[in-house]
Amino acid sequence: MRRRTVHPLPRRTGAAALALLAVLGSTALAPPAPAAPTAPAAPADGLTHLVNPFIGTQNEGNTFPGAAVPFGMVQFSPDTGHNTGYDYKDDRIRGFSTVHLSGVGCRIGGDLPVLPTTGEVESTDNARYAAAFSHRDETARPGYYRVRLGSYGGITAELSATARTGRQRYTFPATERANVLFNTGQSLHKTVSSSVQIVDDRTVRTTITGRGFCQDTRPYTLHTLTRFDRPFSSFGTWNDDGLNRGSRSSTSLTHNGAWVRFDTTRDRVVEASTAISYVDAAGAAANLREEEAGFDRTAEAAREAWERRLGDVAVRGGGRTLRRTFYSSLYRSFLAPNVGSDVDGRYTGWDQRIHRAKGFTYYQNWSLWDTYRTQAQLLALLAPRESRDMALSVLRIDADAGWLPKWGYGPVETNIMTGDPVTPYLTNAFQHGLLTGHEEEAYRVLKRNADGVPPSVSPFVGREGNAEYLRDGYVPYLPDRTRRKPGDSDFHEGASATLEYALADGVLARMARDLGHRADAERYTARSRNYRMLFDRKTGFFRPRGADGAFAGPADPARSPGFHEGTAWQYQWLVPQDLPGLVRLLGGREATEKRLDSFFAYDKLLDDPERTARRVWVNGPYDYYNADKYNPQNEPDLIAPYTYLSTGRPWKTTDVVHAALTLFTDSPTGMTGNDDLGTMSAWMVLSAIGVYPVQPGADVWGLSTPVFDRVDLRLDRRWYPKGHFTVSAPGTSDRDRYVRSVRLDGAAHERTYLTTDAIRRSERLQFTVGPKPSEWGTGSRSVPPAIG
Repeated sequence: MRRRTVHPLPRRTGAAALALLAVLGSTALAPPAPAAPTAPAAPADGLTHLVNPFIGTQNEGNTFPGAAVPFGMVQFSPDTGHNTGYDYKDDRIRGFSTVHLSGVGCRIGGDLPVLPTTGEVESTDNARYAAAFSHRDETARPGYYRVRLGSYGGITAELSATARTGRQRYTFPATERANVLFNTGQSLHKTVSSSVQIVDDRTVRTTITGRGFCQDTRPYTLHTLTRFDRPFSSFGTWNDDGLNRGSRSSTSLTHNGAWVRFDTTRDRVVEASTAISYVDAAGAAANLREEEAGFDRTAEAAREAWERRLGDVAVRGGGRTLRRTFYSSLYRSFLAPNVGSDVDGRYTGWDQRIHRAKGFTYYQNWSLWDTYRTQAQLLALLAPRESRDMALSVLRIDADAGWLPKWGYGPVETNIMTGDPVTPYLTNAFQHGLLTGHEEEAYRVLKRNADGVPPSVSPFVGREGNAEYLRDGYVPYLPDRTRRKPGDSDFHEGASATLEYALADGVLARMARDLGHRADAERYTARSRNYRMLFDRKTGFFRPRGADGAFAGPADPARSPGFHEGTAWQYQWLVPQDLPGLVRLLGGREATEKRLDSFFAYDKLLDDPERTARRVWVNGPYDYYNADKYNPQNEPDLIAPYTYLSTGRPWKTTDVVHAALTLFTDSPTGMTGNDDLGTMSAWMVLSAIGVYPVQPGADVWGLSTPVFDRVDLRLDRRWYPKGHFTVSAPGTSDRDRYVRSVRLDGAAHERTYLTTDAIRRSERLQFTVGPKPSEWGTGSRSVPPAIG
């Protein structure tokens, strides 16, 4: 999910920059300081050296290059003035803040930006005291970030992280005025209020309340505690009244902060740990006690955590650039959701009360409209223990606050995006066996969500258009209807909301059938065919309907309203619950194939795949509308290449997927639009392996030619008794990319899909490839089935 953002402010250069540096302190233009402590090195034979955290930091990928551990609460990273934190084109750092979401398209996080400076503190606006830097002096790898600031005499900043703390190390020039600024009033989001307290000569405590994500939301509060490894020599605070030297506390509804000062004439290195908590100050203090460690130890532990996580996937073949792109995508897939509970298990629920997670870790940050399509399935395979706790956390949201979430940030529902994404998210967990012991609990709340609407006093919108959908079979397109709650409205995007509801009904029908709720299964299966209610036989496309039942808006499918971040061309393939039915609706295999060929500009693609991907498909990271072609930068289209499997043309799926994979590169612009908490990265990983979830929320995985000779997946035996699964395609290449045959554990496999159970009980999926398409997968019984 991506929203249009505000471009960063112009960079400060030339005489203006020199004047600002002179104002900020007499040491600002001092000669460069001696080299900082040597950065801890990643072993050359490890996997972390294959990860480039700068991928996606340019052209609105909105990733961050800073330090985090897998699923950590803290993402300690630099902010340069871009809406979501860091932009590779910028050359000034405003601060290093504790919370970032990878790849979101709206302003959020950036809490407590801290920045080392020298000289007198004169400005309290981080856009003015921002420090210059160059990418030549910048390094990042999983769990570690380092930059030498060009301002303030040359300061080297290093960052690392644990699950709940950010560790920082600053190497200052020799000076009596080495400062660390805590800007509690300037986050990436709207700061509602903030306070800062100098607790003692080593410790700073803050409380920050913020709100906003794409639209205004309910507020949330973050508590932090920072402890330095040595006493500071002086300190002060600021607020609306200005700088207050020697002051120990400051509170403001607009902006405030604090600074602490060190004498670095002899010992130039200053270290500190910042712990955060969404519960209270005591939670931050407990997190700090539990996870505080020296910088090198923290960085090494973070590296080891990433080595273990990345080591669950071993690839053979492919060039170094492809491997770097692949492992970087795998890395980003493990950045969210994030730990939300403190070390004692306490967390702030969506009812804004304190609860305790017993027997599991509570997680938060739910970009469900995005992640239910790819990342949820990848994590279910490679991180089932964490995925189980994530699913239980979603159930806990309902238990605490009375309904299931749509798009959650911290302890707050934002109601961003449309449809019913929580249903396929949880049914996916069920299909992977992650809800053992909670199956009926999950089904009960999913059924209530599918058959009702949250109360008007609830902050949730749920299936906002459900009353009309259940009565008429579709959500009416009502663009002028006033939003009753903050967030997006399903009525404003009635066509896509209908398709998303029907998809959710389909996968819920499967869950109901598996649990023995036969009447419900039949009812939900019937509702999953409601996509047909939008089909206009005159145009041959889905169209929104108004409250009167008439089709609304222009007949041109490239310009039809009512589709969230897409067009009728792009949404026509979002019927994974009944692709055989969709193919019949479009006129059969041949007619569907012809339409797919037009959608992907297939003739051009065969002549020049990469050029077609970049010049025909892609029109900018936020250009969602007025298009009749594939948009690989946005979620509704992610499944589209695999629709060829249902037409008996599996080689065309491979052609399109391999062309789309060229959009992922080992560079700052190497993302296809926003990453959306790992959604796009997971698409890359799964498509590169050759096994992709073509029925998100169910148990069907489509097959396409892998890009590696061999991929070994190490799986958790609690959920996957074999403990591993190998996908091989010896000799796969741009030329030899077509499947000639497939074998599963040695037996011929003619279907173009696998089930989750087949992956669970098998060990080897073997592709034989060649330079031309074959008859494999072309039979009528080879295509992915409908649900129901």
